[in-house]
Amino acid sequence: MSPPSLEADCSQCAALCCVLLPFDKSEAFAFDKAGGEPCKHLNACNTCSIHEHLSDRGFKGCIAFDCHGAGQRVVQEIFAGRTWRDDPELMTRMGPVFYRMRRVHEMLLLLREAGRLPLSPIQRSEHAELTSMLEPEGGWTESSLNAFDIAEADTNVRRFLSGLRDIIAA
Repeated sequence: MSPPSLEADCSQCAALCCVLLPFDKSEAFAFDKAGGEPCKHLNACNTCSIHEHLSDRGFKGCIAFDCHGAGQRVVQEIFAGRTWRDDPELMTRMGPVFYRMRRVHEMLLLLREAGRLPLSPIQRSEHAELTSMLEPEGGWTESSLNAFDIAEADTNVRRFLSGLRDIIAA
């Protein structure tokens, strides 16, 4: 099984970030939006109707956001291409999975960067263990991701990364 892409491909998602994520009116967003509420600029094709004008329209936060591929992975792998547009009740299940997958992808991104460092054999082994934990051999399912201890994984990844300070300083 090849490692997951950590680059967003919005064409393979169902605009999960445009629905699930809340934002407050600020320099980054032109209006308030509650989490779980579709953005008013989201069209029926799950694309942004003002995408080419996000900055001009006051949505620099949308430009800066990156799910690191979690959205398309949730839609395509976990929910087999089904979307909340086809079945609105799926959003209650997709939301928690998206948040968890996004966190997994953020940790994988950090580990991929750490893997470029000149790690010792012990560090290389720990790196491989952590990566395997975040990329299970059989892939993720909705139930396995919901049962996964994100907090423990985060603690282990942070501890590992903190142990690399000497390499980075050198």
